[in-house]
Formats: sequence, C-alpha cells, structure tokens
Amino acid sequence: MHFLSTPNFWAISRFVLPSRFNSKISFPYTSIFTYFLGIANDVIAYQIRQSFRPGEITAEEANKVGYELAMRFTKGKYAFIVATHTDREHIHNHIIYNSTALDSTRKFRDFLLSGLAVQRLSDLICLEHQLSVIEIKPYRERQKRTLYPPKESNRDRLCGLIDQILAEKPKDYEDFLQRLEAQGYEVKRGKYTSVKGARQKRFIRFRTLGTGYSEDELKAVIAGEAEHHPHQKQPPKEQPFNLLVDVQAKLDEGKSSGYARWAKRYNLKEMSKTLIFLQEKKIGSIEEMQERVDAATARYHELGDSIKAAEKRMAELAVLRAHIINYAKTRPVYDAYRKAGYSRKFLEAHREEITLHKAAKAAFDEAGLKKLPKVKVLNTEYSELLTQKKAAYPDYRKAWEEMQELVKAQKNIELFFAEEKDVQEKQQTR
Repeated sequence: MHFLSTPNFWAISRFVLPSRFNSKISFPYTSIFTYFLGIANDVIAYQIRQSFRPGEITAEEANKVGYELAMRFTKGKYAFIVATHTDREHIHNHIIYNSTALDSTRKFRDFLLSGLAVQRLSDLICLEHQLSVIEIKPYRERQKRTLYPPKESNRDRLCGLIDQILAEKPKDYEDFLQRLEAQGYEVKRGKYTSVKGARQKRFIRFRTLGTGYSEDELKAVIAGEAEHHPHQKQPPKEQPFNLLVDVQAKLDEGKSSGYARWAKRYNLKEMSKTLIFLQEKKIGSIEEMQERVDAATARYHELGDSIKAAEKRMAELAVLRAHIINYAKTRPVYDAYRKAGYSRKFLEAHREEITLHKAAKAAFDEAGLKKLPKVKVLNTEYSELLTQKKAAYPDYRKAWEEMQELVKAQKNIELFFAEEKDVQEKQQTR
C-alpha cells in the first residue's frame, strides 16, 4: 500500500514509535534514514526515510520512487507503507515495512551495512529517474554543516567598542570613559587607565591593546590632533608547506599500498608549494639553498646567544643586588657580633642575620669586588638589559621561523631528488 501523506499519517507514526531505536544515516539530496521499531528484542517494523532535492520532483513522482525502492528492497515479500511528506522544503518519503514476511514463514533480519545497501539502491533508482544523488567526496572536501562565527577575544571586542565610541566624537577623555561605562565596562582610573567587561576576570590596560589605543593616543584623537585607525584582526599565519613523506620508509614500516598512493599525491602538493617558496626567496640552486640555510641558522644562534647572555647577566645582577641589600641590612648586627667577641650566645640570638651577612661577604670576595656598586646603578643596568631582551625577541622568533622554513625546503628537495634517483636506478636495472 502506498499513499500521499495526510495529517493522519503522523498518528500512525506515533503509534509504532519504539522504545528501542537504531539508525543508519546518509544525507540529501537523495538521502536514506533507516531505523527499526519494536519493544525489547521483538522488532515490529523498519522505517526508511528518503529525501529529494528541493524543487526537483513532485509529491506524486516521489511517492512512485519510494514505492519502487520499497518493492525492490523487500522483493515484494514484506508488507510496506510509503507516505510522502510535503511539510518541509524538501519532499521526502517515509517507508515502513513489516518485519514479518507476508506468508508468515520468516522475519527480516537486519544485516551489516544495510543502510549503505539501501542508500545505493535508492541512488540507482533516482539515477534511473534522472534525479540528483549525493556525490561522495573525500572527507577534507566535504562542506561542514555548522559554520561557527570566528571567535572574538575580549581585547578585539574592546577595540571594536572603542572604535565605535571614537566615531561618535566624544567631547573629551572623561566623556569617552563614561560612554565605556554605559556599555557595561568597569573603568579603573589612574596612571594607566584599565577597563573590565561584565564577564571578564581581569582588567585590560589601554596601552596593551596595541598601536593607537594608549591613553595619550586616544586623547590626541579625541582632541582632533591625530587620526584613529580602527583595529584590524590579523588572520593566523598558515604554514606555506610541510615536510614530504618518506614513502619507502613508511612501506618498510608496514603501511599499505593505499597509504602509498595517498602519500604520493600529498608529496606532489607539498613539493609544488616548496617550489613556489623557493621562487619567492629567489633560490635557484642547491648551493644557494645551503648558503641561505647556514646564514639563517647563524643569525638564529647569534640572536639566541645575545638573549641568553642578557638573561645570565640579569640573573647575576639580581643575586648581587640581593646580597648588597642583605649586607647593608645586617651590617649593624654583624658589627655588634664582632664587638661582642663573636659570642656564641649572640650568634644563637641573631643566627639568620649573621648568616646572610657572611654569605653576602663571601659572594663579594668570589666576584673580586673591592668596592660595592650602588643598587640604583644595578637597577639601571637590569632595566636596560630587560629592554634589550624584549626588543630582541621579535627578531629571534622571525629568525627561527625563517630557519625552519629553509630547513624544511632543503629536506624536501633532498628527499625529492633521492626518490627520483631511486626510480631512475630501478628503471635502468629492468
């Protein structure tokens, strides 16, 4: 029996809905959804849902296609119902067939990958009727159903709000802060202005938001002395290419021939990216490649050594400063200890201060200091080294990235030519 859907069909559907549920799914344009209906281990019926591309088929034609699918799948041995629904944008069929055969001699037994079998049969029937079917694509090329909006950090949100308020031309800096407060931000005024949103845990200082967002720059924009450039979020940098796969080594490890075919296609893509990278860097030979790798490596180690030297000196300054402070604080106690004739009783009463004083004196002797430097001088040197270290880090990271890219390109070239050489040798031996 087959019919077009009426509101009464939903009553039928609800009547047979089970407490036990199983599904095998594939998706439109022509899609199949199967599940079985029953209680406990006694399966009463199975259902197939068949969907069609919107606007491509009428309800009558869809009902006929569903009837043909049910007849060919059950081979006419099981009673079934085909109901066609038009309550969605896409027309779809509900096919319910009895689990017991018409002659009551057997029951339909669900088999492994039965959903895939129904899908292929449905696709075949739809192709015979010149209807669209799903094109099976590789996983990486499939379109994601849910498209999530790009994540926006608290800082990006704050910058966007600042841009909006500045566009409204606030009267002065205080008016600007009041408008921020009206948007739900808590403002902490002081030497450095900072704000915190309703769901934020920490305050954010304006000067940490980047160029154009410090207090002085904002005040200049509000006063009309400078032009504000809105914040633009930089997209994450993608790696230009990856290392090639050593196909032969993977095969020796036990990888299949299918993996080898995938690896060869992958290597071709990554090698083409590598060649584009070499063209951009204007590298035309193996010798030039080696020179660039050596230069980049030397630059990376040079910057790294300078940062390590600064960190070492900063550690020495921190220790020396602590010893000088301890020496100055404990000197009166040690002088009293010496005047007491190095009394054991005095030592027990002031052991911590005397121990710190002796440790500081030993450190000065080990460093060969005849005259102690002033703490203010040490603080100045420490601050200069810290500034130098922070300034060197961007160049250090850039040098590391450049070295990594050149080394990867060099390894890809070496592996590519090694594989080409092996192929030529095998062809010559045949």
